[in-house]
Amino acid sequence: MRYEDRDGNDPDAKMTPMIDVVFLLLIFFLLTFQIIAPEGDLRIHMPQAAAETIDAIPPAPLLIRITLQADRQGELAAIHMGERKVADFDQLRREVRRLVNDDHGHASTAAGAEVELQCDRNLRFEHTMHAVTSVSGYVDRHRIVPLVEKIRFTPKSEI
Repeated sequence: MRYEDRDGNDPDAKMTPMIDVVFLLLIFFLLTFQIIAPEGDLRIHMPQAAAETIDAIPPAPLLIRITLQADRQGELAAIHMGERKVADFDQLRREVRRLVNDDHGHASTAAGAEVELQCDRNLRFEHTMHAVTSVSGYVDRHRIVPLVEKIRFTPKSEI
């Protein structure tokens, strides 16, 4: 004995379009739902500001300007560290170690130090790389001690 409504239609036949609509709505909501966190919700726990402390501003990084001058053949003629003349690359390394407070292989301000190299256009590449090697680190008892990681090249100003 089957149940039929008054019109003679089978009630199971009306379920198929409803299931189709439910699946279409489900797919629509799955595709339009955004899982990312809203902008600005960073959940950062900042320390509370003291009333009169100005120490919160980080110090500017140490900037070391090095100028390499070349003669007409492209050989190294002079090394200047700031306004001071440096004799050779070994003295340059010693001066950089002194500036970054390197205490026998424990560079303390090396992470914040930057070197700006200004080289003459005709300077041979090997002298430029020797300067980079001198300021970036050294070998101490079979280990490499880093000095300065941030090295940038700037063109020499034509005055």
